[in-house]
Amino acid sequence: MLGFAPDGDDNSGVTRFADQQARATQEALIHRPRISIRLRIALGFLATFLFTCAITIAAMVFISEVEQRQRFLERAANFEFEIQQARRFEKNWFLYGTSLYDALNIVQNAENLLNDFKDDMRKTIGEHACNNITYNLTRYKQTLEKLDALAKSGSTAPQDRQAIESELRQFGAAIVTNASDAVDQERLRIHSWLHTAMAVAVAALILVLVFVTFIAAFIARVVLKPFGRFEEYTRRIAAGDFSLIPPARRYRDEFTNLVIALNHMLMELKSREEQLIQSRKMAAVGNLTAGIAHELNNPLNNISLTAEALINEFDEWGRDEKLRMLNAIFTQVERAGATVANLLAFTRRGKSSFQDLSINDVVNSTLKLVGNETNLNKIHLDLDLGSNLPKVNGNANNLQQVFLNLFLNAVQAMTDGGTLRIRSYVESGALQLDISDTGVGIPRESLDKVFDPFFTTKEVGKGTGLGLSVSYGIIKQHHGTIAVQSRVGEGTTFSITLPVSNAALHTGEVQGAVPP
Repeated sequence: MLGFAPDGDDNSGVTRFADQQARATQEALIHRPRISIRLRIALGFLATFLFTCAITIAAMVFISEVEQRQRFLERAANFEFEIQQARRFEKNWFLYGTSLYDALNIVQNAENLLNDFKDDMRKTIGEHACNNITYNLTRYKQTLEKLDALAKSGSTAPQDRQAIESELRQFGAAIVTNASDAVDQERLRIHSWLHTAMAVAVAALILVLVFVTFIAAFIARVVLKPFGRFEEYTRRIAAGDFSLIPPARRYRDEFTNLVIALNHMLMELKSREEQLIQSRKMAAVGNLTAGIAHELNNPLNNISLTAEALINEFDEWGRDEKLRMLNAIFTQVERAGATVANLLAFTRRGKSSFQDLSINDVVNSTLKLVGNETNLNKIHLDLDLGSNLPKVNGNANNLQQVFLNLFLNAVQAMTDGGTLRIRSYVESGALQLDISDTGVGIPRESLDKVFDPFFTTKEVGKGTGLGLSVSYGIIKQHHGTIAVQSRVGEGTTFSITLPVSNAALHTGEVQGAVPP
């Protein structure tokens, strides 16, 4: 029975599941509530403008209030000054007998001044105090008028004069005291307002600092923080990780649109990468055609000769001879089937998921594909594979693609025969695989370019320059490294380093590995 590999139904199911996940991720990004960064920044600056306007209006109101109180203080001081002037003229009359006309005029001016700002005074010192000032001013004026009338009539009896003088002193002192108290109270209020203004200014400054810090943090969170995430995304993509970017916010903005575009790019890159890997596999199959044909022709020739002999001399052979010949045919069929199965297993698309695997098993399965190539080209195999090596987490088909590219390149570099040496061992906690040949080597000036796409040292028409580039990408996907050393005329060595699986680390397999 032929050992054909099963068809790719399982892989197509995995692919469909991956496509569904990709579409679900994109749909989750697209259908989120839209809140643009431009709108949020505009709202932030609008809030800043409104906050500044509020502080400005409060400052204008405060300045207007201080200005009104300053005007009241000036009027109260003028009122006090007028009363003191009236009392000086009053004293001059008692001392020198001068006219009371100037005192009456000044008192009238004081009364007019009081009437002008009586409402402000009432608000400042209260209704009772304002009425008291008005009453004392009126009585003082009436007393002066009474004294002036007595002076003009010539009746200045000592008892009348003493009674009027007593009233003048009483009401004059009271009105001066009232005016002084009003001025002092307003000065105290202004000083209190100024101290309060200083405290409010400091508080406003702190509030502005807090608000500006909040706005800066808001802008940093909205704009700068996503840049950090996207920087990490680009590093991940550069390392060969093409997994889609999941939603990070509950709403959609300009960065969400960028994520959608990046996810679309990642899906396209992954698709193109799979196509490129598959095309390289088919190219490698083309290189293997001669060996595969030889591998199939041998069992087919044996089957043909045995079957022909069995047909021509069927009656002459005994039962045991017939069984022996049929078993030989069956053995050759199995040999051909195994060759075809290996070829199909290599060419079909592999699962994108990784699993723990033995690197030695992958190397051995790949060597089966190039066995005839090495035999036809007289290549000696020197296998130095370490025992008890820890497993790596990877994709067997993709790693097989890398090894096949390197093996075929080595065979093609040794046109007159040579040695292909393969070593596997553990070094610095990682699995190391060295693939060396004794071929023509690579010029020093070309070593830095061998992993570049479409670069090849082969003749025109014999190489696409994609094999090593694809291999480099596959190793990067496995979080490993691949390096090359070569000398012209001596040979080339490709060194692959792969991290061991987490299971191997936990079970201590790394320490148990035995290097060659």
